[in-house]
Amino acid sequence: VQLWEFGGGSAQTGGSLKLSCTASGYSFSGCGMGWYQQAPGKERNLIASISPDGTTSYAHSVEDRFFISTDNDKKNLYLQMNNLKIEDTAVYYCAALAGLGPVCARGNQPNMGQGTQVTVSS
Repeated sequence: VQLWEFGGGSAQTGGSLKLSCTASGYSFSGCGMGWYQQAPGKERNLIASISPDGTTSYAHSVEDRFFISTDNDKKNLYLQMNNLKIEDTAVYYCAALAGLGPVCARGNQPNMGQGTQVTVSS
């Protein structure tokens, strides 16, 4: 099942953006879900995740600024990004992690979208 990200774009430092992700209309209720960040010339890293029971986890670099959430139907995943910094400039990927269901990762590889660009400038 393909994941699709929306909401990328440009923002100024200190601003906010909200990313969203859908799984082609499927529910991802059985999956852990996450957002990956890949800055230019750097590795792709998991920066936020949410488990099926709603437990969230964040990378230190985005903690208290970024917030991951889902809608009640577990068909939309969000990443609220506040107090944006220059170093947040990256491509952001929605990912379905391990779990049970057609959207979830197969094996060790997350089911990942195509990514959306976020550019932060001063």
